[in-house]
Amino acid sequence: MHAVKIRRIGNSLGVVLPKEILARLGAGEGASVYLTDSPDGGLRLTPLNEDFARQMEAAETIMRRDRDALRELAKR
Repeated sequence: MHAVKIRRIGNSLGVVLPKEILARLGAGEGASVYLTDSPDGGLRLTPLNEDFARQMEAAETIMRRDRDALRELAKR
């Protein structure tokens, strides 16, 4: 486990990741990473996965386009 502090960065807040974590992620300055929900209720930080990124873009497009139908299906 690595503790990181939330810090002010300009007008925003952010965290600075230790170089060991960046190395494990295979990420560096300017890289994108994903912060996703974990099944245990926590959060998971993962490196950019191009296939996953395309799948998420497609899912978001479908959810926006078919928002009303999905809402009706959720009621059942």
